[in-house]
Amino acid sequence: MLNQTGRKVVKQVLPEFLYWFPTPHALINADEEFVKSIIWPLGMTNVRYTRLVKMSRDHMSWDGVDARKLYGIGKYGSDSYEIFFKHNYTVEPTDKELLRYLDSMERSVSPAESVELAESVSG
Repeated sequence: MLNQTGRKVVKQVLPEFLYWFPTPHALINADEEFVKSIIWPLGMTNVRYTRLVKMSRDHMSWDGVDARKLYGIGKYGSDSYEIFFKHNYTVEPTDKELLRYLDSMERSVSPAESVELAESVSG
């Protein structure tokens, strides 16, 4: 939702969006005009609706392994998935916030724990 949209608007729209569409299945089966009425403040309503539906369809058949196989997910999304959901701290992101997060993780974990953590995610 953040593509070409400010964070403040997304923070206003997201709670209602998730209320009505808590699952990909709920979004896919929802009335198109109703969905568009909720995401309208974000702009690019038709494009955004099409993308959200494609992402939802992909997610429903996704094996959960490689996030890049999902429609619309690039390096940032894939790196975020690896870090926050798979707890894989060996990825090499280019995004400054992800880099800062990984740096803070390294400082909060002892060297022995860091090696153990890296081994657990890689093998």
